Amino acid sequence: MNFNNIFSDIEKVDADVFDRMDTRRSAMKQFASFTGKAAVAALPFAIGSMFKKAYGQTPNDVIATLQFALTLEYLEAKFYQNGVAGAGVQASGAESIAAFTKIRDHEVKHVAFLKAVITSLGSTPVAEPTFDFSAGNGSGTGPFAMYLTNYDMFLAMAQTFEDTGVRAYKGAAGTLVNNNTVLTAALNIHSAEARHASHVRGIRNVRKTTAAGMASGFYTVDVIKPWIDLNRSNVNSTAVQASYNGEENTTQAGINIVTVGGVSTVAASASFDEPLARQAVLDIVDPFIV
Repeated sequence: MNFNNIFSDIEKVDADVFDRMDTRRSAMKQFASFTGKAAVAALPFAIGSMFKKAYGQTPNDVIATLQFALTLEYLEAKFYQNGVAGAGVQASGAESIAAFTKIRDHEVKHVAFLKAVITSLGSTPVAEPTFDFSAGNGSGTGPFAMYLTNYDMFLAMAQTFEDTGVRAYKGAAGTLVNNNTVLTAALNIHSAEARHASHVRGIRNVRKTTAAGMASGFYTVDVIKPWIDLNRSNVNSTAVQASYNGEENTTQAGINIVTVGGVSTVAASASFDEPLARQAVLDIVDPFIV
């Protein structure tokens, strides 16, 4: 991490930054002191503390983004906690049980990390909501009511939650660009969610070839790839479609990728993940929150 570059970038938008921190030399000495005394893992919080002292508060949009991310991580952590203990996953075999136990542990750690960051920035983490994973807004009778016993339904939900999480973190990144340490942490979680999504998709692609998978009705005829192409969910249910709308986009930075070298529409759409705006994500998860 090049602190000179960070300071220079900040100085471009706030010429008084070093007056707030005393002087450039003083700020650099403080950072040098941190690097000599603190573990690398603690540096983001040390840096955050310095800037909080300099500016008096963390921008509200950063806190709001972290609270939003925490709510999503609460949802995923609880989903996998329930799922690993459920009859469907327990009957799926040792390999799948181990995989979803590991994913559960990742999500629990994401929750703990985000709560710690929010607290270190002087705010109170949002409380964990009550979830209804049937997607019935508390009725327990939504379209996914059997997710604990129907393994294929659980897999479809897991894939959708992970794909949504990847897009949600990407959509939220713009509010964190002026806080490099928080942005870096969020992108680290984003990459873990992408690996989860790819793994779940691999499980589903194998599962759809089995008699039980084919009988479940949760699979489309398409091969389930490790990534999204077009706006295909590969889930035979319209209930998840909102998580995939917009992924068919083939234009990036004003350039239609299809026109570059004869790339197909499918390949162009699959080459980029599209962000989801916060409100779109909230609309998607709303049926799961009581």
